[in-house]
Amino acid sequence: MVWTTEELIRVRRALHAMPELALQEYETHRYLLNEISQLNQDWLTIRTVPEVPIAILVRLQGTHPTRTIGYRADMDALPIEEATGLPFSSRHAGVMHACGHDIHMTVGLGILAYFAEQQPKDNLIFFFQPAEEADFGGKRVYDLGVFSGEWRPDEFYGLHDNPQLPTGQIATRPGTLFAGTTEIHVTFTGKGGHAAFPQDSNDAIVAGAAFVSQVQTVVSRNVDPVQGGVVTLGTFQAGTAGNIIAETAHLDGTIRAFTQTNLVKMQQRVRTIAEAIGTMYGVQVDLELIQGGYMPVENDATLAQLMIDYFQSDPAVAFADIAPAMTGEDFGFLLQQFPGVMFWLGVGDPDHPLHHAKMSPNEGALAAGLDAMVGFLNYRMEQ
Repeated sequence: MVWTTEELIRVRRALHAMPELALQEYETHRYLLNEISQLNQDWLTIRTVPEVPIAILVRLQGTHPTRTIGYRADMDALPIEEATGLPFSSRHAGVMHACGHDIHMTVGLGILAYFAEQQPKDNLIFFFQPAEEADFGGKRVYDLGVFSGEWRPDEFYGLHDNPQLPTGQIATRPGTLFAGTTEIHVTFTGKGGHAAFPQDSNDAIVAGAAFVSQVQTVVSRNVDPVQGGVVTLGTFQAGTAGNIIAETAHLDGTIRAFTQTNLVKMQQRVRTIAEAIGTMYGVQVDLELIQGGYMPVENDATLAQLMIDYFQSDPAVAFADIAPAMTGEDFGFLLQQFPGVMFWLGVGDPDHPLHHAKMSPNEGALAAGLDAMVGFLNYRMEQ
């Protein structure tokens, strides 16, 4: 049976109230296992991963399998103090499901509940993944060799909620849907001193400011304008007083690009600029560029078109074409290993984007996402 809207809302609100940060999703893990344990177990196998104990995998044996289809839902939340005022707001101070992973898990559980009652033709694997927002949980589990043998999917699917789209609308595209990302962490260390005697110091703030200015040329002068990219520095920490020349300056930021080739090129340019700044201003440079598992989300062209054709043929699905977004998602790593598709699910809160403290998805999207994906999986298993 497909879960009722009331059941979906019950699960979503319970998950929303227990947000946990990456690799700390212990309460969420227990809740999911409890919900899964109440499903029909006849063709269902549950697996956990000792090295990443929060991860949960569930395998459903198909009746006449010709393939194994994977479905992924991420579990973690963000370090944001919730400001929605909802009666089921976060019980954990400073942590919130502001990216909608409570929506993702609920739809995933709903799909699993359906196929626990209606045995699928093909094998299905559900991957409830920790650490999407940080620490690249998908890559962590993949690198352990978990997706091998009967646990290896031939193709992988997943959704991401989108408050800017109308409630229940589905949107995706062949090729790149989301950008790949790289974290920038850089520290410039010079020589501090009295503001009145700059000749005796090496000012880390001046070096940091030069870095901020120069990295703005990476996209404008090194990336094809048609392809685009982003280099954003979001923090700049330096100095203790207005009359003291700062010895150190620390900056954090992000690089984003729609292709892995451009992402690597941009990483190289940022590194070259940082090293040149060090030489020009006589400061030490400690630069860390972290990509981990955050590769571009590149949908398989054939499977994406198959999904689009199905959604467009189903009058119950509100489908829309969409352009790629600079959003980062570690599902991109898994799509580099397995063909598959990620799609947007509209949750209708246009005033509050993803990662906003007041982001409040319309729960009407839950049934729409569940019905659309159950329908597509049944369609796919007949191909």
